Amino acid sequence: MEPKQVIEFAKENKAVMVDLKFMDFPGMWQHFSVPLHELEEDSFEDGFGFDGSSIRGWQPIHASDMLVIPDPKTAVMDPFMQHPTLSLICDIVDPVTKERYSRDPRNIAHKAEAYLKYTKIGDTAYFGPEAEFFIFDDVRYSYGSNHGFHEVDSVEGWWNTGREENPNLGYKPRHKEGYFPVSPSDSLQDIRTEMVLILECLGITIEAQHHEVATAGQGEIDMKFAPLVKMGDQLMWFKYVLKNVAKRHCKTVTFMPKPLFEDNGSGMHSHISIWKGGQPMFAGDKYAGLSQEALWAIGGILKHAPALCGICNPTTNSYKRLVPGFEAPVNLAYSSRNRSACCRIPMYSANPKTKRIEYRTPDPSCNGYLAFSAILMAALDGIENKMDPGEPLDKDIYALSPEELKNVPSTPGSLGEALKALEADHEFLLKGDVFTQDAIDMWIEYKTDAELNPIRMRPHPYEFALYFDI
Repeated sequence: MEPKQVIEFAKENKAVMVDLKFMDFPGMWQHFSVPLHELEEDSFEDGFGFDGSSIRGWQPIHASDMLVIPDPKTAVMDPFMQHPTLSLICDIVDPVTKERYSRDPRNIAHKAEAYLKYTKIGDTAYFGPEAEFFIFDDVRYSYGSNHGFHEVDSVEGWWNTGREENPNLGYKPRHKEGYFPVSPSDSLQDIRTEMVLILECLGITIEAQHHEVATAGQGEIDMKFAPLVKMGDQLMWFKYVLKNVAKRHCKTVTFMPKPLFEDNGSGMHSHISIWKGGQPMFAGDKYAGLSQEALWAIGGILKHAPALCGICNPTTNSYKRLVPGFEAPVNLAYSSRNRSACCRIPMYSANPKTKRIEYRTPDPSCNGYLAFSAILMAALDGIENKMDPGEPLDKDIYALSPEELKNVPSTPGSLGEALKALEADHEFLLKGDVFTQDAIDMWIEYKTDAELNPIRMRPHPYEFALYFDI
C-alpha cells in the first residue's frame, strides 16, 4: 500500500489508533501509539519522535532524539487490541542527518538485501525459519542476593502424572516423545490452530503446525519462506501472535532455547536459498542436487559458524541446548537428509525450486533481522571466495568414534566463546556497510555487560546441591 491507501484502509476498518512497532537491538518489539488523526501522508516521510536513549543498546542520553518512519507496506489491523488499531512496522532514522540508524536491526536487514543485489550473485534471499516454542500453564522465577529459583509447569508435563487434577486423565507425553501423538496426548491442537488462523489473517502463509518432541507443550508452526526483510517482519508477528493467543487461554509462550532439563530444547532451523531473475541459484548437478554456488555458500556458513553463534544463538541459555552428544547440531558439517549435521540439504522434493540449505544451529531467542542478515553474509562470503566445504558427512555424527569425531569442528560452548569468535571474525559482516563496526562493538558490549557478566557472577541453584557440604 501507498501512504494514502494506508489511511483509507485504516478508516475503512474504523481504526481509532495507530500502533508504531519497531525492533530494539536485542530483538524485542517496542511500540507506542497515536490517534488516527495524527497519521498523515507526510508521516511516512517525517515520522514520529521518541527517546532513543531508553531503548536497550541505542543512543546516549545527550543524543536521545530519534524518529520512527512507518513502512506503509506493513499496514495491518492489530488482531489483539480492544479498540480498532492500525499497526505499522517502522524504520529508525536520525532526526538531524535523516540517515537510517546503524543499530536498527531492520535497517541492517535492508542493507543485507541491497548487498546481495550489489554482488550480482542473486537478487533475492529467501528464508524459512522453523521457530520452536513451549506453551506453559505457569512460570515463576525469583532471584536475589540470597536466593534463586525458577519453576515452569504444564498440564502436559510428564512430571505431573501423579498430581491431583480432579481427575488426572494421564495423557502426558513422556520426555522426548512429544513428536507427535494425536489428542488427547496433544492437548494444544486447537490453540495452535487459532495461532495459525490469526497469522494467516495477517497475510502470513503457514505450511504446518504440530506438537514437538519435548513434553510440556513444545510446539512448532512453520511459515512459508519469504524474502529476508519480510521474514524478519513475519517472525516478529509470529512471536507476538503466539504470545497473545496463549494469553487469551491463560497460558504463556516462551522462545527460550532450553527451559527444561532432561528434554529437548527449542531450535530455529533456518532454510536459506538465493534466487536471481526468478531462478534458484542453489539448484544444480553437484552433491544432493546443489549448485557449486550452494556448496560454496555452505563453506562460508561453516567457516563463520562460531561467529554466527554470537548472533544466531545470542543468549547464555542458548548453550544449554548446544551441548555435544545430544540432538542439537553442534558439529560443523553438512549432509543431505542427516539432521545431526549443522547444515542439512532437505531432500523432500526433486523440484529445483525447493533446493535450499537448512542451517540448523540457530535458536528462536535470536533477533531475526540480525540472524538472517548474518547467515546471508556468511553464505555470500563463501560464494565470493569459493570456500570449499569439504566432504559431506553422511552418517550419524553422534555415533562416530572419538577418532572420527576429532576432525569435526564444533560450535562454541558458551555465549562468551561465541562473542569472542564474533569479535575475531566479523569482517564478512562489514561488507557493503551491512553491519557497521559500531553495531558489532555495541552488540558485544551489550551482551557482555547485560547478560554474560550477570550470569557469571551469580551462584547457580544446582551448585548448592553439588558443593554446599564441601
